[in-house]
Amino acid sequence: MSVAGGVEYLATHLARLKATSPNTVVVSAGDNIGASPLLSSLSHDEASIEALNLAGVELSAVGNHELDEGWWELYRMQKGGCHPVDGCQDGTPFTGAAFTYLAANITLDPQRADQQAVSRAGVEGRQPRALVPGYAIREVGGVRIGFIGLILQEAPSVIHSTSIGGLTFGPEAEAANAAARALREQGVRAMVVLMHEGGDPAGADINGCDGMSDDLVDLTNRMSNDIDVIVSAHTHRAYNCTIGTKLVTSAASLGRLITDIDLRIRRSDGEVDAKSARNVVVTRDAAKEPAQSALIAHYRPVADRVGGRVVGAVTASLLRAANDAGESPLGDVIAEAFLEGAKNSGTGGEIGLMNPGGIRADITHSGGAARSPVTYAQLFVVSPFGNSVVVKSLTGEAILGVLEQQFGAERTRLLQIAGLTYAYDTSRPRGSRIDRSSVLINRAPLVPTQRYRVATTDFLWGGGDELTGLGSGTDPAIVGVDVDVLADYVSRHSPLQPGPLNRIRKIR
Repeated sequence: MSVAGGVEYLATHLARLKATSPNTVVVSAGDNIGASPLLSSLSHDEASIEALNLAGVELSAVGNHELDEGWWELYRMQKGGCHPVDGCQDGTPFTGAAFTYLAANITLDPQRADQQAVSRAGVEGRQPRALVPGYAIREVGGVRIGFIGLILQEAPSVIHSTSIGGLTFGPEAEAANAAARALREQGVRAMVVLMHEGGDPAGADINGCDGMSDDLVDLTNRMSNDIDVIVSAHTHRAYNCTIGTKLVTSAASLGRLITDIDLRIRRSDGEVDAKSARNVVVTRDAAKEPAQSALIAHYRPVADRVGGRVVGAVTASLLRAANDAGESPLGDVIAEAFLEGAKNSGTGGEIGLMNPGGIRADITHSGGAARSPVTYAQLFVVSPFGNSVVVKSLTGEAILGVLEQQFGAERTRLLQIAGLTYAYDTSRPRGSRIDRSSVLINRAPLVPTQRYRVATTDFLWGGGDELTGLGSGTDPAIVGVDVDVLADYVSRHSPLQPGPLNRIRKIR
C-alpha cells in the first residue's frame, strides 16, 4: 500500500463503489483533521473538511486529532466560519462539514471549561451535555440504520490538556450500549458503530484479524449484540473479520484503503440478515477526481510559498521506526534538536525528550546525490502539531520516575532522548525496570537530588502519554515551536546524518 491513497484517488474509488450500489452511506471513524500536511494545516484543516464534503462523507466519529486545536475548534469545523485569529486564509468563506460528527462518550461541562472557549463555541446554558450527538439515524433504501460514534476513553493521554478542558471521556462499551438501547426504543434494528479505537492484529492480511489484540476483542464482546458492525480506527492497522456476533473492520490510515461493507437488511422488520466487508486498496491507476484536484490547486500556492523553503539536507533517510531497544534514528535527532535549541536560547538544557507518537513521518533521502534537500514542508509532516518546546527543571528522582512510567500497564512508549543514556530490563516488575546504575546525564551518573533542565513539548509537560511525572517540573521557559526548532537544527547541522542509536539499551 506504499503508493496507495491520496484524496483525488480516494474520491474516484468511492464514486465507483457508490455507483455499484445506490443504497450507500459514506462514513469515517475519525482523525479526518489534525496532524495533517502543510497544505491543509495552514487553513486549520478547512481544506480537509472541504475535501471530505466533496467525497460525500455523511457521518464521522470524533477522533483524538479532531480535538487537537480544542473542542471549540471542532465546533467551528462542524458549523463553519472563519478562524477567530487567522481568518479564512484562502480568501473564501468556510461553511463547515456537510457531514455530522458523532461521539456518544464525550460530555462537555461548560462550568469546567474555559469561558472564552465556551463563548467562542456558542454554547448556551451551564448544564453538562453531550459534546456532539451520540448517534444518528439514516434511512437507506427504505430501512433505517443507526450509527453510533465513539472515541477511545484514553483520548486525554494523547491530546494536549488545554484542548479538552471541560470534557469527560466515558467508557466506550457503556456509551455504545446506551445508544443502542435508545436506537432500539425508536424501532431501529440495524446498528453500526463508528469507533475511533482499534486493535493490533499479529497478521498482515488486510482482510483478516489473525492474532487480534485482546483489548479490542474484549471491547467488542462487551458491546450489545444489537450492534451489527464496528468500523474502527486509531491504530492505523487494516483488518476485517467477525468477532463474536459483530463484523469488525479498520481501513489503515492516510486514505490508503476503503472498507466496502455490505449489509442485507430485511424490509419486514429492519433486522440485518447478512453482512460482509472487504478492504479495497485505493490504487493510483485510477483517474484523479477533478473537483478534488481543483481544491488542492486552490490551496497549493500558500502551502508552496511557506513549505517550499529548503532548510538543509540529509545524507541518508532519517527513519522513525525504532530498533529493538525502542530508539529511532529520527527520534535521536529531534530530541537533540530540542536540547540544542534550549541551550542556544539561554534557558539552559541538559536533557531533550520527544514522544515517539509525535513523530508522524520519516525524513527521506531522495536517492542519487549524496545530499538530499529537506524542505520546511517535509519537516512539518514530521512535526505537524505546532507544540511548544519548553524547558523546565526536574530532580533526578523525578526523571527516574518518568522513565519508569514509559512502561505503562497497556503499552510501552519509550521516549526519544538526548543528553541521557540508560538501560532497562522488561523481565523486572513495572516500576523497577530502569537500571538506575546505568542512568547517565551528559556521561555523569544521575544524582537523585540534583535538578536538571529538561527540554520537551508542552504536550508532554501537560501529562501527555500518561507521563504524569513530568508534572513536577518548575521554572518554565519557552524555546519555540517544535517544527521551527527542528528546522533550525537541520539548518545548522546540514548535511544531517541519522541519529546514533546508542542512548537506550535493552537488557532483556
